[in-house]
Amino acid sequence: MAAQFGRRLRRGATTAAVAAAAVAALSASQAPGSPLVASDGDQPAAGAAGSTPSGDGAASGNSPYFTDLPPLNTPNKPGTSVNLPVTGSAESGIPASILAAYKKAQQTVAGTDAACRLPWQLLAAIGKVESGQARGGRVDAQGTTLSPILGPALNGQGFALIKDTDNGAYDGDSTHDRAVGPMQFIPSTWATWGQDGNADGRKDPNNIYDAALAAGRYLCAGSRDLALAADLDRAVLSYNHSDEYLRTVRTWFEYYNRGTHEVPDGTGVLPVESSTGTHPGTGSGTHGSSPSSSPSSSPSSSPSGSPSPTPTPKPPSKPSPTPSDPGGPGTPTTPTPTPEPTPTPALAAVQNAGTGELSATAGDAFAERIKVLAKSNFGKPLAKVSVTFTVAGDTDAAFDGGKKTVSVATGTDGTATAPVLKAGEKTGAFTVRATAVGTSLPAVTYTATVTARQADAIARTGTAELTAVAGQTFADVTAKATYKGAAAGRVAVTATMITDDEKPVENDKGPYFTDDDGNPVRTFAFTTDADGTLTLPKIYADGAAGTYKLRLTTEGGATVVIELTVEAPAA
Repeated sequence: MAAQFGRRLRRGATTAAVAAAAVAALSASQAPGSPLVASDGDQPAAGAAGSTPSGDGAASGNSPYFTDLPPLNTPNKPGTSVNLPVTGSAESGIPASILAAYKKAQQTVAGTDAACRLPWQLLAAIGKVESGQARGGRVDAQGTTLSPILGPALNGQGFALIKDTDNGAYDGDSTHDRAVGPMQFIPSTWATWGQDGNADGRKDPNNIYDAALAAGRYLCAGSRDLALAADLDRAVLSYNHSDEYLRTVRTWFEYYNRGTHEVPDGTGVLPVESSTGTHPGTGSGTHGSSPSSSPSSSPSSSPSGSPSPTPTPKPPSKPSPTPSDPGGPGTPTTPTPTPEPTPTPALAAVQNAGTGELSATAGDAFAERIKVLAKSNFGKPLAKVSVTFTVAGDTDAAFDGGKKTVSVATGTDGTATAPVLKAGEKTGAFTVRATAVGTSLPAVTYTATVTARQADAIARTGTAELTAVAGQTFADVTAKATYKGAAAGRVAVTATMITDDEKPVENDKGPYFTDDDGNPVRTFAFTTDADGTLTLPKIYADGAAGTYKLRLTTEGGATVVIELTVEAPAA
């Protein structure tokens, strides 16, 4: 028989009697043996970490939740298959679409963040506590709830105060936010973490596939490993920061780990209060009875067959130095408080550590080094975080040694600096991404630009006059380009025969070059040698006798004009 506590709790509003009964049920059934971790500072964040979460610092805004507990008899003994046939306790049955969404979310997250080790049973436990598995699986063929599941207005009256962030787009309330959907996301959290779990092109918090995947990614944030009890506890507390919430979720998590089975959509067991018409989403805009109301049902019997007394509040007594005998399995007891362990810092964000403009000339090293900063959930620098730097895009730029990808661990100051980045010969923009290894945190992206080599001066070498008879060729024309006084190697140079106008243009008469097919051309492009020198192709004398002009222009804008004289043939 299930030990039912049929109402939804507000954070900080739990009575001593209900808390004691919940702990007793945990102790008497299958509560996980690892200690509970209540880390105020640990909550998923795409940017900076916070301290003690406020109402809007949790996925659900710390909104009310169902406190029904599973039966004291487990679906199956530990170690047996979790894919049991359609038999067993009704409470262990999960509606088909809901179960499929949880398992699909687990597979999707495992494909991008295997280190998180997200179990679908944790999603099922949270879904049970938040919405009774989408009101017993009342969803359509696409997994969308048949009617919206909405929490109460978070107006600060018994709940957190969260003013409207979505103009009522998700929750229909343009004054205050409400938790929305089967996983009860508040709109501001959904705006950041919303997912398209069923590939229909929408991110809908009322769709179980979208909501389950969003919950999975939210729980995995900050490089958590949910196979570790401490990380799992922190993840659950980030969803709704309440010790009672954590205990309830963990109880269902352990229950589902011991066995479950699929039931048809719409036939799942509803939380107790749903029979009274106060279940969320019925249009009343409320989550259920107030914290002062009594449970709607009480345990029918204890495992020994003797009635279990209804818990009643008692004046606090002086704690005993040692735990007392817990008594029989049906007797509520007050546990000895467990000292809260010191929270373990976890990676919460990776950000640019002040890297400036990334620009280099082709073939040169970038003067600026790429640097990132890893921060913990307490907002402090975090050491020993492995960061991978990747050169991406249409470029031949690379790190020292010609590597496109390198990994560097952060130091005690929380920073990791990439090796020297060297530009190739290909000009243009490309990107470098910095990613924290084994996390789902977004990459830090940097834009780098490679510019062409330049020369700020060019001059002809040699002083002899350049004269040729029409129909013959000129002597070789040579020149040298420099940049800041040094030889400018591999710089692009354009040679053009120009008119003698105030604004010169390409001349269509007089001396010319030839292309590969032997056709006359009067503009020719080439590059300087490594020492900055160049020798022009053969120039053919043509046209009427007279003086013509040849202009050389470098990448960078340096120019020189050279005179060519064509003489008439001898009589």
